[in-house]
Amino acid sequence: MAPLTPSWVQPSHPDIQEVIVTGNAAEFTTKSISKISLPPFGLFAKLDFPPCTEAPEPTYATVQMGRDKHLDLNSDLLYINHSCEPSLIFDMAAMNIIAGPKGLKPGDELTFFYPSTEWYMAQPFDCLCGTPSCRGRIAGARDMTAAQLEGVWLNRHIRDLLEERDRQQGKQKAATNGGTNGTAATNGSAPAQQQALRAALAQAEKLVETLRQAAGSLDNVGGGGSLKRKRVAEAGVTEDSPSEPAGLQRRGPTSRELSGEMGGDTSAA
Repeated sequence: MAPLTPSWVQPSHPDIQEVIVTGNAAEFTTKSISKISLPPFGLFAKLDFPPCTEAPEPTYATVQMGRDKHLDLNSDLLYINHSCEPSLIFDMAAMNIIAGPKGLKPGDELTFFYPSTEWYMAQPFDCLCGTPSCRGRIAGARDMTAAQLEGVWLNRHIRDLLEERDRQQGKQKAATNGGTNGTAATNGSAPAQQQALRAALAQAEKLVETLRQAAGSLDNVGGGGSLKRKRVAEAGVTEDSPSEPAGLQRRGPTSRELSGEMGGDTSAA
């Protein structure tokens, strides 16, 4: 791709920026140096229209300013290189270039993290910034993992696009798992199985209670209804009365308690 021929008078920002050609200018071996000091997040430059103009499509010379919007800088700001540990932030919502969290001092190289503005890049490249956190291949935020983007300031349109990408990938993964090995279907049926088990246990408990009541009625008939019964709420048996039939006495946790344990409502001792 042919190098861009500047259409603006150079230097465009002589008070704040110095452009240095370190090799062949046709090969874009240039870098920008700060001429000023700034505190963290101090304003470095405004992105105004003009000289900025909206670009019809992304190129290696544009900056993305929204989901589907790009601009040509039309100034020496174009020569601010990429770094994985940048000194500047391009805040495209406010159309400002600001100092990074470490601030800025004269002699610092002016850099920003390209994927903080670019979803995908017309001209990807292998990063040579040499920083400890260098990400290697730079092709835009679309092709980067959450770990690669962790700790880096990102524009709102990039964050929105990342969330959409992750949701779509999650849906595709779920569909793939469900269609190939039934994992999604099996996992999804677990709550239904628990509900069915709880319903069955509750029904069994009702049956036991009905049998208890029936046995109590028989005892009353057999004893002429003269025996006084003192119900013990938790035990479900009577005092001063014949024992209930085998199998009807309480011998452990009820089905409601069991269903609670299985559903995570209680902890089994």
